[in-house]
Amino acid sequence: MQAEQQSTLARVLAPAARALRKVRTLALATALMASVAALALLTLRVNDVRRDNDTIAALKAGDDVSVDPRSASDEVLLARAAFLLQRDRDEEAQQVLDASSGMADPKLRARLLYNHANARIREAIAAVSRGDHDKAIPATRLAKDEYRLALRLDPGAWDIKHNYDVAMRIVRDFPGGETEGEEIPPDAPKRLWTDLPGVPRGLP
Repeated sequence: MQAEQQSTLARVLAPAARALRKVRTLALATALMASVAALALLTLRVNDVRRDNDTIAALKAGDDVSVDPRSASDEVLLARAAFLLQRDRDEEAQQVLDASSGMADPKLRARLLYNHANARIREAIAAVSRGDHDKAIPATRLAKDEYRLALRLDPGAWDIKHNYDVAMRIVRDFPGGETEGEEIPPDAPKRLWTDLPGVPRGLP
């Protein structure tokens, strides 16, 4: 009688056991597929980082490695812009800057803007030294705009604050300046900072 009861119980439990094995197999298969997908994603990420590091190293070594600003990482954009600015390839550097609005790291974009603004300030200082105020003024104003944007992205960056102060001393911002369309006499004095003995020093 006891043997018969055990046999009946085994027949009742058998479908549940089979269902449990199926569920366990499915769970294991799902976990395995998730692990494989995570490993593949990690491998792709490692390859991307390695490729970016190689590109950055090549640019720092002076190799003219072209990059796609639309898909390049923030670090690669920064390195490419620095390469171009060091070689006075301003138009190409501007294209990198124009594509930088999608950068994920605000501090890296602030550094990119800072580098561009520094290049413009160097150009402005050289122009002032030559007495070419017509070139110094727009270069300085563009630099100030870039410093301001950089400071909004990274308010605590001391270097940006310092260089912005230097730029302010080269060409002053005049509230309520010329009205639009107003004619300026050709002999009007240039709107340069006049209370300094020369170009301010101290750019990094």
